[in-house]
Amino acid sequence: MAELQKLPGLLLPWYEQSKRDLPWRRDRDPYRVWLSEIMLQQTRVEAVKGYYARFLEALPTVEALANCGEEQLLKLWEGLGYYNRARNLQKAARIVAETGFPDTYEGLLALPGVGEYTAGAVASICFDRPVAAVDGNVLRVLSRYLADGRPITDPKVKKAVKADLEAVYPEETPGAFTQALMELGATVCVPNGPPRCEICPLNGLCEAHLTETTGDFPVKEAKKARKTESRAVFLLRCGDKLALEKRPARGLLAGLWQLPNVAGKLTAEQAAKQAARWGCEPHDLLSVRQKKHIFTHITWEMEGFELTCGREDPRFVWVTPAQLEQEYALPTAFRQFLEE
Repeated sequence: MAELQKLPGLLLPWYEQSKRDLPWRRDRDPYRVWLSEIMLQQTRVEAVKGYYARFLEALPTVEALANCGEEQLLKLWEGLGYYNRARNLQKAARIVAETGFPDTYEGLLALPGVGEYTAGAVASICFDRPVAAVDGNVLRVLSRYLADGRPITDPKVKKAVKADLEAVYPEETPGAFTQALMELGATVCVPNGPPRCEICPLNGLCEAHLTETTGDFPVKEAKKARKTESRAVFLLRCGDKLALEKRPARGLLAGLWQLPNVAGKLTAEQAAKQAARWGCEPHDLLSVRQKKHIFTHITWEMEGFELTCGREDPRFVWVTPAQLEQEYALPTAFRQFLEE
């Protein structure tokens, strides 16, 4: 496709002049690039920077990641969400520590938790493979550039775009081209608000810009409605300790720590009775807090009941503030109740 053949010549000089100074771009170490790509899934760049630095300080090599304990791993990941990303990261690290980093797209794709986008990014950036990394940013850029009315949420469209891109990938600088497409989508052809067409290196050829139809692209299929669930959450305090428990090994937030909670809505009186049934001997109701947390397929509407207790019931783990800060990873859905 003639329009796509022009992309490397337009994007590579622009990227060299305009790229952001991001910590994972300072070398081509596959461990660091791979870690950044996994962290950046579902998470903003600015939010990732601190996590990335802290993670590498604690686990500077793939061998260190392979050998660390799960509690340390989840604590380092705390706040990034989608905790199976961290677990799969460690599973893959254990393979890499034994066999070395795969240097092909197919080899990377075989690692746990590595999808087509991540495999393409690491293969092109670290190993100079002419393989495209196609995510929402890239699909958005190309849908506008070509005024392509196909829905970008269709997997067949993504597969076709990947093949079309790879036909024009520059053999000498595939990694820079991958990052140029990423950078354009993240900083210029943005998802929220109007695209910054006035500074875009593609504006002279972009069909959507030239026809003033950027608002029509990309086309997305309608999302299914997200289910809403009510939950009553308990901040049970005994002295300076707070009650925690482990979630079930399967399902949402599998195997992570949580504040005790039950499905449905409770009154303050019902909450106190529930804490009594647990054997915690509740005394005073200190506060009631409303919070919400949005997962991919479900929204939790939560009410948190903070109660002083006279007994540390053994069904829970009772932790000090220092332990909670240093040892126990608490998902954001629950940690937000402690931020006040």
